Amino acid sequence: MHELLVITDIFVLASGNNRRQVQALIDAVEEALRLDDRKPLRREGQDDAQWVLLDYGDIVVHVFDTPTRDYYDLERLWGDAPRLDFDPSEREAVSEG
Repeated sequence: MHELLVITDIFVLASGNNRRQVQALIDAVEEALRLDDRKPLRREGQDDAQWVLLDYGDIVVHVFDTPTRDYYDLERLWGDAPRLDFDPSEREAVSEG
C-alpha cells in the first residue's frame, strides 16, 4: 500500500458473520500484536462491531461484519494495491507439520 497511500504500508481486511465473531477477530489481532509490544494508535467502531478499524500506523486492520464488507467493497476501492490472500488453516497446517 505504501506506493499508493503514504499513511500506511499494509491494509488487513477481515470479516466475521456476526458481532461476536467481529469482536473475537479484533481481540485476536490485538493479542497477537501485543506480543510484539504493539498497541493500536486508534480504534474505531468497536461499539457497533460492523466495521472496526485498528490503526497501528504502518498496519491498518479493518474487521467487518459480512454485509458491511460487501457494501463498502474496499477490495475494489484499492484494486491497484498488491493483494495477498491469507488462509489461517494453511498456517496451522504448516506450524503443526
